[in-house]
Amino acid sequence: MDHFTYRDGVLHAENVPLTAIAEAVGTPVYIYSRATLERHAQVFREALSGLPRKHIAFAIKANPNLAVLKVLARQGFGADVVSGGEIARALAAGMKAEDIVFSGVGKTRAELQYGLDMGIGQFNLELEEEGAVLADLAHAAGKTASAVLRVNPNVDAGTHAKISTGKSENKFGVPISEAKAIFARLSGRPGLNLRGVALHIGSQLFDLGPLEAAYARIGELVRELRGEGHGIDRVDLGGGLGVPYERDKVPPSPADYGRMVERVTQGWDVTLMFEPGRVIVGNAGVLLTRVIWVKPGVTHPYVIVDAAMNDLARPAMYDAWHDFEAVRPSGEKIVAHIAGPVCETGDTFAMNRTIDVVRSGDLGIFRTAGAYGATMASTYNSRPLVPEVMVDGDRFAVVADRIEPASIIAAERVPDFLQD
Repeated sequence: MDHFTYRDGVLHAENVPLTAIAEAVGTPVYIYSRATLERHAQVFREALSGLPRKHIAFAIKANPNLAVLKVLARQGFGADVVSGGEIARALAAGMKAEDIVFSGVGKTRAELQYGLDMGIGQFNLELEEEGAVLADLAHAAGKTASAVLRVNPNVDAGTHAKISTGKSENKFGVPISEAKAIFARLSGRPGLNLRGVALHIGSQLFDLGPLEAAYARIGELVRELRGEGHGIDRVDLGGGLGVPYERDKVPPSPADYGRMVERVTQGWDVTLMFEPGRVIVGNAGVLLTRVIWVKPGVTHPYVIVDAAMNDLARPAMYDAWHDFEAVRPSGEKIVAHIAGPVCETGDTFAMNRTIDVVRSGDLGIFRTAGAYGATMASTYNSRPLVPEVMVDGDRFAVVADRIEPASIIAAERVPDFLQD
């Protein structure tokens, strides 16, 4: 469910017509619905209500905007982070340090130290050396780092290859066959409280089968670790639930997921950790854009919009689908290609797509753009960095400015040896 609906023939975000945002802020612009964010957070939490001990940490990489994080902090979410910068964002948004989980395969020593200094609640270790370094840093500071070992269960999530993370050839975690030996070597180190295991097999999952298989393997590992005398009180199950980018393709619901988790983890006697991202913010955002030209093509016309691959990278990176709709649809349809103005053939959002008829100057949206949208934006082709807006009922506010090329140029320097 989302709060982007048509009223009197005009698309609204909650009670605000998108035409009003376009007039005030310009295009392209990301628009988030606070009500949708809150509803998705509540639905996910309710889906896990049958679990006795749990912790939900929003995957900040999906959408790190401070206003978005503030909404989720007020919903009781912690943060799953993958960099020192994301730790800083979580803290700035009011998330508690003890509710932060530090994931990521390439944490630097400086980032590990920063996490220790900030008192974050959990480090997800990706390799044995990282655990040894973290233990030494913590011991030197007179602290004990709370950590779990990320295990690669070698399960194919059945998702896009670039967002699959749980197969043996992927870069994440330690092989499950080596997990017990690594756990044993790390568990006795001063400065380290190694208290469980973690996994994450991929994103945008439409089948709970691979997740269930991975969880079953982790459950067996937990039993074996306990059998060797290790105290296990946490298991991080990661994230990965998909969202319906195409309206006729429906993923498992959070309730479906919650029932599966409750069944598979019965008797584990641990705090279960969750890292939802896309499922919380994906449908809570759209990218509003304006048609520049409708260009005749050999087979179908090209609808050239002012949003580009630097604003929304997913179609160019993953051949990802985003529904396109007119803000003021006439009811007429056309088969067309949708592309941006960047000087790349890959700057294409859709090919041979049946869409609303639009003309130069019309407004349109790309739906399900709240996750991995603005956070992956760039200034390629010296384009402005796309702004972000949050809607709350009948009001809205800019929550990230459009950063113009002049500001970007001002941050660059010409060295003395190139001066005239």
